[in-house]
Amino acid sequence: MNQFLKIVFFFFITSLCFAQPSEQQKLEERKAQILKEISENKSRLETEKKKEKSVLTQINQQKQLIQLRQKLLNTTAKQTRILSDEIYLTQLEMNKLNRELKVLKEDYEKMIVKSYKSRNEQSRIMFILSSENFLQAYKRIQYMKQYAGFRKMQGEEIKDKQTKLLQAEKRLSESKKEKEVVLAQTEKEKQELEKEKQEQERLVKSIQKDKKKLAAEITKKQKEAKDIDAKIKKLIAAEIAAANKRNAEKSGTTAPKAGTTAASKFVLSAEGKVASDNFKANKGKLPWPVVKGYVSLPHGDQPHPVHKNLTIHNSGVEISTEPGSSARAVFGGEVLQVQVISANNKAVYIQHGDFITVYLNLSSVSVTKGQKVNIKQNIGKIHTDSSGKAVIKFLVLQNTTTLNPEAWLNM
Repeated sequence: MNQFLKIVFFFFITSLCFAQPSEQQKLEERKAQILKEISENKSRLETEKKKEKSVLTQINQQKQLIQLRQKLLNTTAKQTRILSDEIYLTQLEMNKLNRELKVLKEDYEKMIVKSYKSRNEQSRIMFILSSENFLQAYKRIQYMKQYAGFRKMQGEEIKDKQTKLLQAEKRLSESKKEKEVVLAQTEKEKQELEKEKQEQERLVKSIQKDKKKLAAEITKKQKEAKDIDAKIKKLIAAEIAAANKRNAEKSGTTAPKAGTTAASKFVLSAEGKVASDNFKANKGKLPWPVVKGYVSLPHGDQPHPVHKNLTIHNSGVEISTEPGSSARAVFGGEVLQVQVISANNKAVYIQHGDFITVYLNLSSVSVTKGQKVNIKQNIGKIHTDSSGKAVIKFLVLQNTTTLNPEAWLNM
């Protein structure tokens, strides 16, 4: 039973030791990606400062930088935990090897002493000749051979254990060094995070002087956002009614009555159901609507970075990108509508069954209504304002119900 438990324990330690490097590699890749995002974000922030943009924009970008820095700290913390586990398991393995090596050496020493005492050739011959019969003599000869073989095997096992112990000691040393590096990185990131928080506080204090003007600006922007949301839902409702009417005329049935729950949903054909199911199956895996960018305003309600008593609502997600960037479809579908909201704000609606993705703040559009588009296909240019800021607002809806885009994109 004890031998069985030893085998189980050995396999447990071995499997964990093999699992750790894979997890470490994933964390290293994630850390590299976050560091890249931090570098890009800092570059954009410096550009914003050079262009002397509004302090509010700088605050939002500083907030994004702090969030990325916190993600990096979380990643290094995970690395530290994994390395600590690896060090602990390696130490357990070394303790086990040391105990086994001690027992083997003691047994081997006893065997050597015994062999030394019986080293005289005459005593060996007498041991054989003193046998009562031929069979016993044969067994004694075999015993002596087996004893010599066992002694050799014991010596080889000791060498093997010593080699494994040296390997474990090397692994332990490497893990400890790696942990020291990660801890040093963590400390450095903590200092950077503190600097960024202090910079954010400085920016917030500098804007506190003009509270009324800022509050009025926020209220105005929120009203504009609500008006746009209302236009989007109105357009989609009209498209649903028109599509259901066309389908009813083709099939010779009656379209859902206006004002009912059924009238606010697409009546899907077999092809439409497949498109809807395919889109739904890719939740959390969709590519971003831009090649490169970062979330400058997340979905939902969040407190304003300066006025905590003011709540900012976002029906979609706003992604800041490089000036001159193009918007791209996150999934294959059909262009439901192209809407002109203002001179420099055009919107493209792409239908995927009863799901719709909306791309706002486009200065120009390269698709037309009814056109089939593929995943990652460019659909238009993102508007760049006079200060060089390019932001796309991205929405996901199921019929007229707004969903959280961050749950659908591969974040």
